[in-house]
Amino acid sequence: MTTYIIRRLIMTIPLLIGISIITFAMMQFAPGNPAILDVDPDIPPEAREAQIEALGLNDPLPVQYARWMGGVVTGDLGNSYISKRPVVDMITERLPNTLILMFASSVLAIVIAIPIGIISAVRQYTKTDYTITLFSFAGVAVPNFWIGLMLIMFLSVQLGWFPVGGVQTLNADFNIWDRLHHLFLPAIVLATADTAGLTRYTRTSMLEVKNQDYIRTARAKGFKEGKVIFKHALRNALLPLITIFGLMLPTFIGGSVVVENVFSWPGIGELFLTSVNQRDYPVIMAMTMFTAFLVVIGNLIADILYAIVDPRIEY
Repeated sequence: MTTYIIRRLIMTIPLLIGISIITFAMMQFAPGNPAILDVDPDIPPEAREAQIEALGLNDPLPVQYARWMGGVVTGDLGNSYISKRPVVDMITERLPNTLILMFASSVLAIVIAIPIGIISAVRQYTKTDYTITLFSFAGVAVPNFWIGLMLIMFLSVQLGWFPVGGVQTLNADFNIWDRLHHLFLPAIVLATADTAGLTRYTRTSMLEVKNQDYIRTARAKGFKEGKVIFKHALRNALLPLITIFGLMLPTFIGGSVVVENVFSWPGIGELFLTSVNQRDYPVIMAMTMFTAFLVVIGNLIADILYAIVDPRIEY
């Protein structure tokens, strides 16, 4: 297993290099000059050229790429064109908030989706199954931002049960219940689409497994239905879901871009959207590479979980 993990990590190096080249090229061909966005339009052309020269934007593209990639390898992602702050500091100070939101959302999605998917499969073609299917399709189809706005309007504005946004009450001391109170609505909204998708995948996987010969044999031996479903069927039904679990990691980053902005949650999703609007290219490139890294790690985690769940798999 250790050899396999090391080999997979080495194989990701050319993949990440290719992603970095594409990302760098896209930023270079994007319209607008980020070096003069925050400069007075009446400033003399000489001053503009001096700023462009100071940022190294007049250097040949291979030189610029090598300089940027060298910084990525050493942990130096450059400075923001807008705030002039190190990009690493901007990401690390917001990353804990996003990780908390991602963890809460993933736990909610898994805890809700798997039992509901099992119920839908066990009660196939009943009213319960049709109801769960209807809500699953609705959860996938309805945009997260619309669900977030509706929850804010009804639960926050009209009923006053939850805060409109933020991570804690303004100017209040740290309180775990206050943090959870602010976390509830964003976590629910972010988990909606993943819960719906996991429910459908769980149902489909359980339907494929529950009619297998070994399941009929377990029933013939007199095992209780609950033991047949949860001990024999569910373990094998989870195998196709492992890929989904692994890929949930980067998808939460994409979903957090919308959810964090709707709820004013100061995470890296909000930072990414703000950077796109401001054409803050160093931050955009750093966030793109970070997301690509999460995709690679997510796939590696999925492969490792395969071996843990199914002892027949060897690496």
